Amino acid sequence: MNSTVTVRGAHTAYRFDGPENGRVVLMSNSLMSNYDMWDWTVPALSDRYRVLRYDTRGHGRSATTPGPYSIESLADDAVALLDALGIASAHVVGLSMGGMIAQQLGARFPGRVLSLSLCDTASEMPPRSMWEDRLATARAQGVPALAESTIKRWFTEPFIGRAPGDIEKVRRMILGTGAEGYMACACAVRDMAQTTMLLKIAAPTLILTGRQDPACTVEQATVLHRVIRGSELVILEDAAHLANIEQPAAFNAALRRFMDRVEANLPAAA
Repeated sequence: MNSTVTVRGAHTAYRFDGPENGRVVLMSNSLMSNYDMWDWTVPALSDRYRVLRYDTRGHGRSATTPGPYSIESLADDAVALLDALGIASAHVVGLSMGGMIAQQLGARFPGRVLSLSLCDTASEMPPRSMWEDRLATARAQGVPALAESTIKRWFTEPFIGRAPGDIEKVRRMILGTGAEGYMACACAVRDMAQTTMLLKIAAPTLILTGRQDPACTVEQATVLHRVIRGSELVILEDAAHLANIEQPAAFNAALRRFMDRVEANLPAAA
């Protein structure tokens, strides 16, 4: 189930779930995670769809190449992965950094994108000083020094208290992220400015976010919604940044409903 392929000079880890003849759904992970973050989501899609998840460069099982990276180059990786696997087009789902990559795909590679689901993400991530502080911490003390503050940002306090197993799984993903890969991707998020680019997105788009997300706020989701023509905005209650993990039933229902509606208007998968 777990496979690797060389993409733009980097060893890239990916995994398929679901029927081989299903329409492909490409899923892109957040900063400081890997494709295991979609374990809470894949079962809601894989009865019908061919789910393809991968570890972003610098994360998880994929290679770390010298940074800094850009969101544009990480999107080029995603398209190169589709090319390497012989996939012409896909539904694209991204959360946080993955959603930033997905925005690039929708704007720059419209022929490859059947739909976009932009989850707990933003088109710009100020202030720069915040990222400089995190980069300095990672450089001096490593990613473990960022782990607890990240968990508190990613989940509401009640969820942290009631779901220790989920939190521990996420903590392992964070601690499994090397400092070099984190910093290379964090620079990409820090330097991102792609609000105007959203005007180029024509694919059906769902914007899905947690009401209590302090990292990519409802206000930032509203910018996406207002700029992307015809987009749908769904706000999930009692969820922070990793809404797919904190409120999986509501997240999965909204995602599946949207995707099935788009699918109903597409020709049958080859």
